[in-house]
Amino acid sequence: MDLLFKNVTAITMMPEAPVLYNAQVGVKDGKIALITGASALAPAARRVIDGTNKVLIPGLYNCHTHAAMTLFRGFANDLALEDWLFNHIFPAERKLTPEIVYTGTQIAIAEMVASGTVAFSDMYFFMDEVARAADEAGVLANVSNAVIGMDRDTYDFHEDRVYAQSLNVLKSYHVNTGGRIRAEASIHGVYTSFAPAWKQVTDFAGENSLRLHIHLSETKTEQDNCVAAYGKTPARVFEEHGVFDLPVTAAHCVWATEEDMDILARHGVTAVHNPVSNLKLASGVAPVARMLAKGVNVAIGTDGMSSNNSHDLFEEIKIASILQKYAANDPTAAPALETLRMATVNGAKAQGRGDESGVLAEGYYADLVLMDFDSPRLTPCFDPVLGLAYSATGRDVAMTLCRGKILYENGEYKTIDVEKALFDARRYQKIITH
Repeated sequence: MDLLFKNVTAITMMPEAPVLYNAQVGVKDGKIALITGASALAPAARRVIDGTNKVLIPGLYNCHTHAAMTLFRGFANDLALEDWLFNHIFPAERKLTPEIVYTGTQIAIAEMVASGTVAFSDMYFFMDEVARAADEAGVLANVSNAVIGMDRDTYDFHEDRVYAQSLNVLKSYHVNTGGRIRAEASIHGVYTSFAPAWKQVTDFAGENSLRLHIHLSETKTEQDNCVAAYGKTPARVFEEHGVFDLPVTAAHCVWATEEDMDILARHGVTAVHNPVSNLKLASGVAPVARMLAKGVNVAIGTDGMSSNNSHDLFEEIKIASILQKYAANDPTAAPALETLRMATVNGAKAQGRGDESGVLAEGYYADLVLMDFDSPRLTPCFDPVLGLAYSATGRDVAMTLCRGKILYENGEYKTIDVEKALFDARRYQKIITH
């Protein structure tokens, strides 16, 4: 074995045995090679980690990010989404360069791995730079650059820099990283483009066997304006234009109707719940419990840092659960294990990795997070699942591994020059916000 965790509480996320106490978990060649009880003979390992008072979980999946927006953290806050986006964020984003996006993504990844996230699905400019940062850091990433085509008649996807960046990611990362970094296609939303653009993007995705990443029904304004313009909701419009014929990740879905949710379930669309961002922008509360009941795969995301301010998925997990209890007036809604599934199992499925990651099982990649429960926040512990969902924060992460490689351990970043990234970020702050 390359690495062996002993005496650890393992949250496997497997239905038959979701929690194993005093377990041994072995890692070899980037994969989980052993999960067994404490009484079994421990194999030899290059490194042995004592898991006493520690909990081992699958790495978390952040399924909707605009990672480089870490550079906008605290910029243009306390505004309605449309005002925030069109009058502040879009103008600032015009000043972005490839190197600025690369640095912003490094900052985001550093924050994510330190708080237990091993994978993110990104939708942002210069997606090839996002891929570069993710590849160097050793994380999993599905990257895209959302198409925004406000001119219905003249937009040409093949003339958009998104097309060239997508080809670059396909050539440089999609295959060469063993699937760790993957290209996706992306449509920003029904309100920032039109049917001709949607067809070009979906044709490109289909030709290259790519997944799609979109915004869907984030605000009531978006929903109402779409019905006024098309006589249909965004989900109906996209369905009728073939967008959902491909594997799709749809961020937000706050204002999804019952019919919309049926459409998502029918086409296997993943809905990504972004509870903190939706609350901060007063966008509403996504009907997560209803979507899950209808069979929709629901994952969790943080969105961008100007509309959230934190990449800590444990914060999202807790608030996601509490929101559904409030919305349903039912304290049993969105129980802890189900919400943890959204951030692990469901997230892996959203990225097309459900058969290789998201659970602790032999043969799956060793995408792991070791949580330190020897903390006032987590002691005493009556149920580790409840502790993870309601008490833990990213500060309780002791170690993060992706494909068996340690990316972060007890405050030390193994793959990112954080000091340089922070220095560069302070320089770029002056450029993009002035």
